[in-house]
Amino acid sequence: MARDYDSQLLESVAVRRRRMRDALLFGARRSRRTVDERLGKVFAGIAIAAVMCAGCVGWSFLQATLAKQKAEQKKQQQQQEQLYNPSGTSAPTPSRSGTP
Repeated sequence: MARDYDSQLLESVAVRRRRMRDALLFGARRSRRTVDERLGKVFAGIAIAAVMCAGCVGWSFLQATLAKQKAEQKKQQQQQEQLYNPSGTSAPTPSRSGTP
């Protein structure tokens, strides 16, 4: 009998806490609670999607900028090679076989 009383007491305390929490969060308009929860989830989803889109745009911009920089460096390197070697042939590379 004592265990039934304890479990009933714990359950009633849990119900009271839930009701107090709901009253604090939603006020007197408990009927709008489900609509508010759904709208909150919709707005959260939209916010998450916007952040993900911004991240994709930022990543794309970064990749494009790095590609441009790499192309410019390659172009500058080719121009420098042409300045040092105007004949169009590259300088001979030393052989690794040990004979000069």
